[in-house]
Amino acid sequence: MLHVVRRLVALVVLLVLLVVGGTAVSVWWVARQDDRPSSDVIVVLGASQFDGRPSSVFKARLQHARALFEDGVAPRVVTVGGSRPGDRTTEAEAGAAFLRERDVDVLAVPHGSNTLESLVAVDGVMAENGWSTAVLVTDPWHSMRSRRMARDQGMAAETSPTRAGPSVRTRETQVRYIARETLAYLYYRAFGRSGESGPRAV
Repeated sequence: MLHVVRRLVALVVLLVLLVVGGTAVSVWWVARQDDRPSSDVIVVLGASQFDGRPSSVFKARLQHARALFEDGVAPRVVTVGGSRPGDRTTEAEAGAAFLRERDVDVLAVPHGSNTLESLVAVDGVMAENGWSTAVLVTDPWHSMRSRRMARDQGMAAETSPTRAGPSVRTRETQVRYIARETLAYLYYRAFGRSGESGPRAV
């Protein structure tokens, strides 16, 4: 009997390792993709801002979105993200101001304290305007989870991650974010909620 229990425990451990390992590989693989089909909108997922100044993480995303806009991927950019206690502006408004200064047609959606809330808000705006296709701009390691959440809302979403910023500077940072996003993705798939893991205060 003890032998059988040990075999069952070993099998469960193996299955868990296979699921976690397979998800980590998928996070890494999707992070390497850059899909930029002609779309209705480019959506920049929010990150920290400091009194209207985008953080280095956020700025990298915004600059990438501007490049996509200038390449004609979509006729407009949507910035998204709410505020934190004490903030005088939202992530969406800080991002929109940054892009407007650079002649980008942008719409701010100042809602959401995590990825899922933000994408639900964006989906509502897209539905109101008759838009259905989107290219999501975020960090590479955040791509798979954000794309899954967007598609679960009904968007035809692809991802074009930024290749600049703190999240991609060192191998150690990349490994850390892959591990965190792996757990966050599995959490979302299991519970349908957003377990945030992205860099929001760099």
